[in-house]
Amino acid sequence: MNPIQLIASRYLFSRKHITLISVLTSISIAGITIGTALLIIILSVFNGFFDLIKGMLLSYDPDIRIESAETRLFTPSAEMEELLANTPEIRIFSPYIEGKALLAHRNNTDKVVEVRGIEPATYFQIVDMDEALEDGQKDLSVRENRPGILIGNQLVGQLGIGTGDRVALLSADGIQRSLTQFSGPRFYTFDVRGSFYMREVFEGSVVFVDILAAQRMFNIRNQFSGFDIRLNNIDDADRIKAQLQDQFGDAYTISTWYDLQKPLYDVMNIEKWSAYFILMLIVGVAVLNIVGSLTMIVIQKSRDIGVLISFGYSKKQIRQIFLRQGLLIGLIGCGIGGSLGLAISWLQHKYEIVQLAGAESFIISAYPVVIDPVDVSLVIGGSMLLCLAASWYPARRASNLQPSDVLRYE
Repeated sequence: MNPIQLIASRYLFSRKHITLISVLTSISIAGITIGTALLIIILSVFNGFFDLIKGMLLSYDPDIRIESAETRLFTPSAEMEELLANTPEIRIFSPYIEGKALLAHRNNTDKVVEVRGIEPATYFQIVDMDEALEDGQKDLSVRENRPGILIGNQLVGQLGIGTGDRVALLSADGIQRSLTQFSGPRFYTFDVRGSFYMREVFEGSVVFVDILAAQRMFNIRNQFSGFDIRLNNIDDADRIKAQLQDQFGDAYTISTWYDLQKPLYDVMNIEKWSAYFILMLIVGVAVLNIVGSLTMIVIQKSRDIGVLISFGYSKKQIRQIFLRQGLLIGLIGCGIGGSLGLAISWLQHKYEIVQLAGAESFIISAYPVVIDPVDVSLVIGGSMLLCLAASWYPARRASNLQPSDVLRYE
């Protein structure tokens, strides 16, 4: 065995009776163990909630969205559509139109809704409407001179609308024209073909109609609000965004799935890393004991250190002895804490041991857990760095001892 490693181990784990030094060392290891385990568990729970919210939002949000940077609507060129079609990372893209309208139902019931005109053949490959559909069918085609409409479950409950009913939509532009031109408002009648449920976080008052019906209602031709894009691999979103931005220029705004819900995702990330730095304080407090225990070892073993220096050990080698002790404490604490944290996280993921309070009104019953190797590396790496930093002062003090001073009265 390396003599430096052997001396460090003997100093740290002496077989003699229990001393204050051994107690401080045990406290340091226990603190690092608890802190490391807690960090891994809590970061894994944050990752679980992040992936849960991300999955919910991505059932409606695209991987990438293209919009005009200057106007609400734009006319896409043939080159743009050809470029999107020939990009191998893009699985499907679909145009859409968005706008506000007044939805009127029988008994003079009305409500302002967000109308989303879509191309069903492509859009329903981006949004899984089969899973979201609660009643009826996802048919927006024209039947008996009336196009179809899909209405959110929340709106159905508020207005008492059922599949097979008829509703009328009046666009905001239509209201403005009726006021400025002194003519009656023009309502567009739709047959309710079905209702959907996409979680309250993004359902709101959205209704889906065919894109051609939306163009007629909003009095526009060959113009879109944007393109929704689904990629073969969502991890390519940032790279494809940069590529499309470079090709289309500043006239268009390219947004990834993260950009579309950036405030929410940012808050979740801030909470996660705030928890990381706060819980690192637990490890920091435990690490302070390393300073005390190693400093006491230096004082207790000053004669041995003087002898080692007399035998030709350099200052660097003396420092390494005490740095190795700090490293050993960190390895033991991080090893036990990391294994414990990973084991508890795996058990929670597998068996859902800890249940959520009020889970009957939520979409999951237990705390979600996703173990991220990067997070585990950051936790263990951060704890090890703190241990090495704490052992630096005792190691430096030991290397500066003078043999003549410590051996003078021996």
